[in-house]
Amino acid sequence: MGGLSFRSFTFMFIVAFLIWSSNVEISNARRGKHWRQQTRTSSASLYKKKVKYHGNNHHHKSGSKPKPKYSSPPSTPTNPPSKGYTPKNPPSKGYTPTNPPSKGYDNVPSTNIFDVRDFGAKGDGKTDDTKAFQAAWAAACKLEASTMIVPSQYVFLVGPISFSGPYCQHNIVFQLDGTIIAPVDAKSWGSGLMQWLEFTKLVGITVKGSGVIDGRGSVWWQDTPYDDPLDDELKLIIPLNKTLLRHPPTPLNISLSGKMPSIKPTALRFYGSFNVTITGITIQNSQQCHLKFDNCIGVVVYNITVSSPGDSPNTDGIHLQNSKDALIRSSNIACGDDCVSIQTGCTNVYVHNINCGPGHGISIGGLGKDNTKACVSNITVKDVVMQNTMNGVRIKTWQGGSGSVQGVFFSNIQMNEVQLPIVIDQFYCDKRNCKNQTAAVALSGINYEGIKGTYTVKSVHLACSDSMPCQDVTLTNIQLKPIQEHYHMYDPYCWQTFGELYTPTQPPIDCLQVGKPASNKIQADHDQC
Repeated sequence: MGGLSFRSFTFMFIVAFLIWSSNVEISNARRGKHWRQQTRTSSASLYKKKVKYHGNNHHHKSGSKPKPKYSSPPSTPTNPPSKGYTPKNPPSKGYTPTNPPSKGYDNVPSTNIFDVRDFGAKGDGKTDDTKAFQAAWAAACKLEASTMIVPSQYVFLVGPISFSGPYCQHNIVFQLDGTIIAPVDAKSWGSGLMQWLEFTKLVGITVKGSGVIDGRGSVWWQDTPYDDPLDDELKLIIPLNKTLLRHPPTPLNISLSGKMPSIKPTALRFYGSFNVTITGITIQNSQQCHLKFDNCIGVVVYNITVSSPGDSPNTDGIHLQNSKDALIRSSNIACGDDCVSIQTGCTNVYVHNINCGPGHGISIGGLGKDNTKACVSNITVKDVVMQNTMNGVRIKTWQGGSGSVQGVFFSNIQMNEVQLPIVIDQFYCDKRNCKNQTAAVALSGINYEGIKGTYTVKSVHLACSDSMPCQDVTLTNIQLKPIQEHYHMYDPYCWQTFGELYTPTQPPIDCLQVGKPASNKIQADHDQC
């Protein structure tokens, strides 16, 4: 009986222990499951917060575990749906980093659009709309990425005006689809101004559209037709019949109101600005220079038209001074002076795919005037067509200057009946008398490649300084044929020009001296760039 009782007691103890162990495991399993669900829920909450902060750049792992009851965040689609999907900055087809995306008013909020008509502009070509333009600009200036609209089918008479910063917001678009004309009465100009339409101290300014800026410059040209300096290369062009080379400008068809000031304004000027874009517009009949950039960084000009008569005095097409990182391309320029003029302080300038003519070609200079220091470097001019221009590609400096021009590439230039296709003139003088001086701007690394076509006076004129000869001048694939027209014709000319002929040339350029000068004046430290 005792033994039975002991066995019975042992059996009952084992059964009780097994039942207790089972309850403990179930309890732990339940607690464990509940803990895991809590952990997932709190992780999902944190995950959602991260997604909200960082956008859609998230990744999640898939596994064999059962899906939790909460809704998981949506995954990023591999290919976003096309409907309604617009990336922040979609690249346009043929996008080139040097050309910023076009900006316009189609996608601009209505609150950021400022039409000059809403500020009182009449656009009838007779009413002075200057104040309306000032008011529209003042409003656009306050908002980033705003657009000021000059609408099509209207003609706006606008006097001298400055669209100025530096307190304007960035990335303003001046949408020019109509026509802006300049006043032709003397009282609108006072004693004389250097510019008509001016944009100053702005960041990301764009002037674009299909409109026209018309300086109506003939009143200025006619009033003082001979006050302006002449292009000094006229000394090289001798007519066969001794006739005058320069004719008075076209007679006026408008009534004048007094003599115009002797100071002639630039039609469109940009000063002290960053990331400037000009595209689509036409600038015509400027009083003097058509488009000028002073002290600008990051300039892009493309698909514009410049148009003035070939005998309009000093009407440069595009003028660059103290500016860098500039691209000028795919434009048509016809004017009475240099199609593109590159002055002191310019570096990293790329001129590409330009039709030039009439005009005086594409020039670097004049540099060093009045014994000043000039620094120009890294200039490329390529894929250009010159049609009936005075000069082709030219570098001109004054005696007595200092500084340097280096790293210049003229490539693939088509010359069609150009009087002087290739010119270096270090004795430039646009007035009657210039005294001889020893100091000069130093020229080195000047390269001509693929210059082809026809000329009517002299194919090559390389006149370098006696004290500072030109160095590292290279000529490759020069093919220029003479066409007898109305002028005496001359053989290629070189003076103190040193470099290399890499291929035979037409005509032969035997005057270039191979190598480097035996002795060369070393510039003083304060003269170097």
